[in-house]
Amino acid sequence: MRRTSHIAELSEIIISQKKQGRKIALVPTMGFLHRGHLALIEQAKQTDAFVVVSIFVNPLQFGPNEDLSRYPRDLERDAHLVEEAGVDVLFHPTVEEMYPRPMLTFVEVGELDKMLCGSSRPGHFRGVTTVVSKLFHIVQPDLAFFGQKDYQQYLIIKRMVTDLNLPIEICPVPIVREEDGLALSSRNIFLNSEQRQEALVLSKSLNEAETSIHGGQRSAEKIERQLREKITLESQGVIDYVEVRDADDLSKVTDIKRPVLLALAVKFGTTRLIDNKVVEVEHDV
Repeated sequence: MRRTSHIAELSEIIISQKKQGRKIALVPTMGFLHRGHLALIEQAKQTDAFVVVSIFVNPLQFGPNEDLSRYPRDLERDAHLVEEAGVDVLFHPTVEEMYPRPMLTFVEVGELDKMLCGSSRPGHFRGVTTVVSKLFHIVQPDLAFFGQKDYQQYLIIKRMVTDLNLPIEICPVPIVREEDGLALSSRNIFLNSEQRQEALVLSKSLNEAETSIHGGQRSAEKIERQLREKITLESQGVIDYVEVRDADDLSKVTDIKRPVLLALAVKFGTTRLIDNKVVEVEHDV
């Protein structure tokens, strides 16, 4: 595995591989890797493409009161995991390499980045789409892999690629969970034992809501109420949002007639966790 923190060096590697007819697969991450990230890499490896993993904690997607300085980092640990996973190149640029001067150009994806996490974290997705756009131009991938734990991010990136006619296939990878149901996240390290236990209410509430929908409940409002009550009764978590949205475009839903996204964001102590579930709708007979 090769490692580089320099854009010019990575570009030379990519040009060489493309001359050999290789497809390029990109797995963009912010590091502190877990099994969820490794699942992305595994999916990328199965394509027989030349796999590039990026590790970059992007300051543009953190608000002034968010946890940029606290975000967990362990580059050497990550490099070891990536090498064991069979990655071809690890790209770990510095902030100065990615942003050598103040940015004047940004990428935004209309209304999709104003709702859910975008509502409570203004500017977050502008930072995400801008850095991902930069990575796409640097790496020139044919395929890019994104986890569905941040389903909104996945849809936003997919829409950006479609709208800008970027020749990249966006490949979604399902959420990876612990055995007890907690969605894997680099931020889970900040949970104490009590918060860690309470956070299980997220996956439990999603599963129960899915059961209700499959049982015939079609009111989005009632499903949202069910989710909120479960979280409030069984944890000290502070709800940021609980919403039922259309799974294709995140539009508001009143009557559940198509696949929907059940989306949650809840703070346990100072740690904000997100989780979701896409629920297919069985047509009423």
